[in-house]
Amino acid sequence: MAEWLVEEGIGEERAVLIDKGEIVAARLLWPGRLAAGQVEDAVLASRHQGSRRGTVRFSNGEDALVDRLPRAAQEGAPIRVEITREALRERDRTKLAHARPSESPPRPAPGLVEQLRGEGFEARSVRGFDGSAWEDLWLEAWQGATAFDDGELAFFDTSAMTLIDVDGAGDPRSLALSAVPAIGTALRRFDMGGSIGVDFPTLAAKADRKAADDALDRALSGWAHERTAMNGFGFVQLVARFARPSLLQRIQRGRTGAAARLALRRAERVEGPGITLLTVHPALKAKLRPEWLAELERRTGRPTRLAIEPALALEAAAAQIVPHD
Repeated sequence: MAEWLVEEGIGEERAVLIDKGEIVAARLLWPGRLAAGQVEDAVLASRHQGSRRGTVRFSNGEDALVDRLPRAAQEGAPIRVEITREALRERDRTKLAHARPSESPPRPAPGLVEQLRGEGFEARSVRGFDGSAWEDLWLEAWQGATAFDDGELAFFDTSAMTLIDVDGAGDPRSLALSAVPAIGTALRRFDMGGSIGVDFPTLAAKADRKAADDALDRALSGWAHERTAMNGFGFVQLVARFARPSLLQRIQRGRTGAAARLALRRAERVEGPGITLLTVHPALKAKLRPEWLAELERRTGRPTRLAIEPALALEAAAAQIVPHD
């Protein structure tokens, strides 16, 4: 069985499954918020009349939607719950975390090693991933695009679903069939779940749509989901279990935070004696928490100096070693 590798970064945990030097699946965790698997005591803040649903409030002030409430549960009373899905930030609102009553002992949200092992995978922590594969994947998620031989997949994060647009040259049948393996790869690499729509080129012939459906069956084998057959306009809808934001959602819905964490990773990976000079866009300065910078200095054994460069792109932070003054 292939082994997941987990990099415990500053402000985030990253996990990759590598096959023949390529990342075939990945996960990204930002600790600090309610997360799937966490069991904690809360207060039932509200209950929908005549329903088993309501809202619970935690000691940190965060709310979650709760389902399967027992009849005896009353507003204002304590209740122990397990988080089943973490909150999902959108452009104009935040979808609350989901929870259900639990009798298990309180426990914090599992880290990625514990999470993966709990799902039956082999996983271990490593000091750092080799090569540039993680940053390549990160940049694909940042840009919302990934290339394949005959074209490109463009990803659009909406409140209703994640949309994948298949674009490229060539006849529609060939383009659709060429895109299918790339879609199967991207779904796993970006850790996608929930509702996903794929807009293929229009395939007028029923036989061509059947060929694309058969190819999707092969490409998505082993990836738990349900889906529709391709319709006459080339559209396919996929639905998979959603427990956490995908890489696309984490990075695109929290760009400055994501870029700040990437900057810290780059700073942690440079080697040598001296001072770590970390040059960032001005917007990142407020996101680089004092405790994160202190952890960077602890890990590297070097002091850190920040330099602000307005002309630098958010994702283009640079780290280097400079001598002591």
